[in-house]
Amino acid sequence: MSRQESDREDLLREATALVERVELRLPQQPESIVAGFRRDGSASFFFGQSPVYQFNSRRELRRAYVGGLLYKVDGSKLVEMRRERTAAAVELRSRQVSPEETAKFLLDAEDCLQRLRDAFVARIAEVIGQVPSDKDVATRVAAWLQELPAGIVLAKTSRLQ
Repeated sequence: MSRQESDREDLLREATALVERVELRLPQQPESIVAGFRRDGSASFFFGQSPVYQFNSRRELRRAYVGGLLYKVDGSKLVEMRRERTAAAVELRSRQVSPEETAKFLLDAEDCLQRLRDAFVARIAEVIGQVPSDKDVATRVAAWLQELPAGIVLAKTSRLQ
């Protein structure tokens, strides 16, 4: 893990694991949103620098990055991972998130994704760019959001399955 942090790369250009991806702008939102899909259909949503939500192909949350903290799912439980720097290295300190904290975390994620879903319904999500250029990735993202069940479910593992 790098000891130096920097802003996220140009996700539209460099997130090649997301074989289909789109960059969107919403009114009154300062940062753009990048959403995309891996070959297996798993989806990722980058709301500017944070939050980031990553799902498996069954629409279960597997990883996230929120407020400078990494989150992963382990045994259907949410684990928070905090970077701690020492003179010699950067270490990750983990703690299992309580059920109450997990419920709040999932509600916040649902709210964030609901705002994006609402922007599609209201037709105010502006496409800035997409890869590949000949696909309608925005429509695929909108459909994915419409099919997301009420109440985000945690995956069993943070790994893709």
